[in-house]
Amino acid sequence: MKVSNETKVGALTVIAITLIIIGFNVLRGKTMFKSGNFIHAKFTDTKGLIVSNPVFINGYQVGAIFDIENSNDNLSEIDVAIRFNKAYKIPANSIAAIQENPLGTNSISIVLGNATTYLKNEDTIKTAPSSSLLGDIMNTLSPLGEQTKNTINSLEKVLTNINKVLNDQNKENFSVILANLTETTKNLNTSMAAIEGMLKKQDGSIAQSFDNVNTFTKNLNGNNSKINSIIQNLDSTTQSLKQADLKNTISSLQTAVSELSTTLKKINTGDGTAAKLLNDGEMYKELKNTISSLNTLLDDVRIHPKRYINVSVFGKKDKSTPLSKPIADTVAHD
Repeated sequence: MKVSNETKVGALTVIAITLIIIGFNVLRGKTMFKSGNFIHAKFTDTKGLIVSNPVFINGYQVGAIFDIENSNDNLSEIDVAIRFNKAYKIPANSIAAIQENPLGTNSISIVLGNATTYLKNEDTIKTAPSSSLLGDIMNTLSPLGEQTKNTINSLEKVLTNINKVLNDQNKENFSVILANLTETTKNLNTSMAAIEGMLKKQDGSIAQSFDNVNTFTKNLNGNNSKINSIIQNLDSTTQSLKQADLKNTISSLQTAVSELSTTLKKINTGDGTAAKLLNDGEMYKELKNTISSLNTLLDDVRIHPKRYINVSVFGKKDKSTPLSKPIADTVAHD
């Protein structure tokens, strides 16, 4: 059977078109026959994902997007089929998220979980809201921008308060304060110069004071033996006092004081002679009259001895009137 040239051209054309379609799909990462390891991820917004976009785990490409189709008629949920390069053990609680890249191709990033069970072929992985490099940067810069705004507002308030405070009168006061600070600085410089003069090694007052201290310590060192002797004498004295029977002496004194107190109490409150001499006025008067009569008698004997002693040597007996009271000099003598 002879094949015509037209048939040959048509067959070659069909074969060429088929090869082109297969090659295009291969370049897109899609094969004519669905073979390999697949999982599905469902998103409400695919962020512009297309078939053959890469899929990463920990930054390593493990596959590509095989197909994208809507799960229902209203496009509220879009099913993305992921084809892996080989069979990977992906924990069942892993999460897939769309990673936007404004400078390149969007991709899907899978964050591995810690489950001990793994996803099987054609299972559906959990998804999370998509993130982007620009969005991450803006999320990071947003709090900083807010803080910067608050800082600028606070700075404006501070500057406003400073302008209110720095009126003409306060400016003059600040000038006076600065002038006083300048004068104080000069005084401090003068004081520092004086202190430096005091600290001079040879003629400064502090140096002289140290010299005096050194002289004093030398004198102490020279009289060390005398000081030791004084300390020994003090030690001997304290030992003597320690050995003395001070306790018994004090006890004896306390007993004597107690007895003296008892005696004085008896004299003050008793009925004896000593108590009457101290407390009875009548006895004092009688004793005084007795002493006065005795003085009178003695003066009369001294003045008129013949009345009481009858001796011929003195002549006749004295018959004059006896004394009725002591002579004045005798009373004065008493």
